[in-house]
Amino acid sequence: MARRPFSLTAYLALARGSDRLTAEAAQWPARPSGPVLWLHSDTRTRLETLMTLIKRLRLQRADFSLLLTCDSTASDAFQIDGHAVSPPPAETLSDVYRFLDHWKPDILIWAGNGLRPALIHETATTGAHLLLVDAADAPWRQPAKRFLPDASAGALSLFHNILAQDEKAASRMRRLGVPTNRIEVASPLEPEVFPLMSHDGMHEELTAILAGRPVWLGAHIQRGEADTVLRAHRRAARLAHRLLLVIVPADAEDEPFIAEQCQEIGLRLARWERGDMPDENTQVLLAGDDSELGLWYRLSPLCFLGGSLAGKTGGQSPMMAAALGSAVLYGPNVGRHLETYSRLVAAGAARIVKDMESLSAAVSHLIAPDRAAAMAHAGWNVVSAGAETADLVLAQINEWLDSLESAR
Repeated sequence: MARRPFSLTAYLALARGSDRLTAEAAQWPARPSGPVLWLHSDTRTRLETLMTLIKRLRLQRADFSLLLTCDSTASDAFQIDGHAVSPPPAETLSDVYRFLDHWKPDILIWAGNGLRPALIHETATTGAHLLLVDAADAPWRQPAKRFLPDASAGALSLFHNILAQDEKAASRMRRLGVPTNRIEVASPLEPEVFPLMSHDGMHEELTAILAGRPVWLGAHIQRGEADTVLRAHRRAARLAHRLLLVIVPADAEDEPFIAEQCQEIGLRLARWERGDMPDENTQVLLAGDDSELGLWYRLSPLCFLGGSLAGKTGGQSPMMAAALGSAVLYGPNVGRHLETYSRLVAAGAARIVKDMESLSAAVSHLIAPDRAAAMAHAGWNVVSAGAETADLVLAQINEWLDSLESAR
């Protein structure tokens, strides 16, 4: 290994401290046999995104085990797809030694701009393969100990490969002295999208029945926002008389409630669960549940994603809608997926609304075929760019796993 920078040497010298992992380490399960793939992220959202990639990797091979850590767990561990997520060891060498001696990870995929120089350095000394993904043009963070020197440059130089979100992020790392040949510019990681299925025959039948009518979708609409969506539709329909709204409730049990609201507002309704088909006079097509959501996305060039105006769910991911060719409208309550929505907005693929008036205005403006198509195309570009980055990550993991297999 190349001589490490003085800042990293000083950091490691000051990172010695008391062992904090004794009690926790006693509860660790035994290290699984075979290669251990360790995923670490500064946020839960990024870790969940990485895990969607691992689902695809599992379809290709099963010769590895997972270790998941996340900075944001604090004191509360959680699970993703049945895998326990724990906080990483504290930045003391005794804690780091105990952690690495137990788990002996073979591959480390580190996501985000939160660095732990002692942990990264000691992992590198074990001979593990290190990949940094989703490196943004933002300051590098390390555990908040003011007396420790900034060891970001030294820690970054230990990764075998780094995927920077854009050229600005790559330039920031080059200025820190990271070798250019280790940095590759790639779009931010997005969750793997496995497109929802749709019955081709039903799609063709409904396309013929609708005969070019403008259609928009309210996907996973919660009880508390149904009235807003329905009244926005009624107002927008004054300018586009043939406009059709398809509503998919977030909870199938809310279907009768939403049907009653349609009748109170005076909207002509067809109920999909009862076998109704929309006719020329239908203003709202109400689905019973989300079992046909893939069909509705494909039929609707514009959609509003529910859970974003009411409730505390943090919204839903917009990537499925974008992948299936629908322009996206959403409310302000999308904290769980804010980065993804922000990227779609920057690309011109999504627009935020705040109430009935702004939703109605957005539908009236964007339901025009050329505008909806332009937004949908921009959304597809974001989805495909994220898929290319996922391919890069999975190719690197596969290469390293193959090398471990050959070495055995």
